[in-house]
Amino acid sequence: MDNGVKWRAMLADFPPWDQGLRVLPPLARPCAGQGVPRPTARPGPMEVSLDQRDAPWLEGRLWGLAEEISETLDETAHCTRYVNALTRGKKRFTPQNIDELRRLIEEDLRLHRAELSGGYRAAYDEISRGLDLPSKVVTTASASVRRSVAHRIQRDLLRG
Repeated sequence: MDNGVKWRAMLADFPPWDQGLRVLPPLARPCAGQGVPRPTARPGPMEVSLDQRDAPWLEGRLWGLAEEISETLDETAHCTRYVNALTRGKKRFTPQNIDELRRLIEEDLRLHRAELSGGYRAAYDEISRGLDLPSKVVTTASASVRRSVAHRIQRDLLRG
């Protein structure tokens, strides 16, 4: 009733709000079923297997790994500034930026071997192999969505 007519402007003999829909004609009711188009079939859910080989998915995993390394090392990791720039949108996911992030992660994994568990190294090796071997995978989901989902899944897996 807020779209066009306020309650205070309603006629005095109009029924209370909880009975108001009974008074309205059937086609004026929201989602009455008659004359209202039904939603079309939705596409199936996106595949969420961690073992996917398209570039946006691997970039998202790399981003999640870098964030976890940065947080584990209390923001003293070499990749921290780069991760912050990616997160704030100051840097884009270009091949050059991904290569730079990989270099920084490799440096952190080498210098902080004692603080970081073997899971970080294993995840990096898997992501790196995927990025080195070009993939001909074609996906229908947007690259930014795939990056974000992979980023979240990678972080959750590293946290255990």
